[in-house]
Amino acid sequence: GPGADLVSSRWIIDATRHILRTRNPDLALCYVPHLDYDLQRFGPRDPRSLRAAADLDAELAPLLEEAEAEGRTVVVLSEYGIGEVSRPVDINRALRRAGLLEVHTQDGMEYLDPMTSRAFAVADHQLAHVYVRRPEDLPRVREVLEDLPGVGELLGDEGKKEHGLDHPRSGELVAVAEPDAWFTYYYWLDDARAPDFAQLVEIHRKPGYDPAELFMDPLDPYVKVKAAGALARKKLGLRYRMAVVPLDPSPVRGSHGRLPQRAEEGPVLLCSRPGEVAGSLAATEVKPLLLRLAGIA
Repeated sequence: GPGADLVSSRWIIDATRHILRTRNPDLALCYVPHLDYDLQRFGPRDPRSLRAAADLDAELAPLLEEAEAEGRTVVVLSEYGIGEVSRPVDINRALRRAGLLEVHTQDGMEYLDPMTSRAFAVADHQLAHVYVRRPEDLPRVREVLEDLPGVGELLGDEGKKEHGLDHPRSGELVAVAEPDAWFTYYYWLDDARAPDFAQLVEIHRKPGYDPAELFMDPLDPYVKVKAAGALARKKLGLRYRMAVVPLDPSPVRGSHGRLPQRAEEGPVLLCSRPGEVAGSLAATEVKPLLLRLAGIA
């Protein structure tokens, strides 16, 4: 959420060290979030991101030293490389303006109605799955999105097959953003009618990923006071509402989802056991590698 920082990563690293000491697992998986979050906030070249990488390196040192002392093999994996972005693309708003996306209103707030919409998008960073109810609407949806600034490519049936995205649950179209762009999930046209969850860290009700959750609303002068009050209610076991997320997506400076333009912008896999990894790996080859290194496969 908005407060995720080095403290979160440190807690997870210490928990992993505890598990390794007390449980001796064959395979331990540890996700360290704060570097991912800072690069999305600030972009990969920002001095704050470089400092976050150095800070994380220092925090990981005890874990790596203990793993080496115990004779463990360590694999460091990033699932993606984060690129610099500056343009949010409101793909659902474009579908709504074209009369393809429908909402229902409750207490003055608008909620996406997927059952009556002819088309809507589920946004995920630089990809968006576009679900189209009727085949006859596909040409119109494609026309709307091809004219939308920031959309670099629209994958239909053949394109999805080429990229391994032809899953039954994939959208009828998959939109790929241009290198400096990314997709918001927003569908309301007036912030005064945004749904109640829009300013919450709420991953299950939003039709797509919301990197604005990594920020606190700069337009609210009392945002930190509200956050502190909500946290206090949480600790007391009371109901609380952490409404601190901004509705302005423009501060986001890092995203991912496109295939990298250069190899150095892509994901990284490092292995402490020499000779086990040669050249590049497909993402689908990572699991067999880990099982083999753990002696499970």
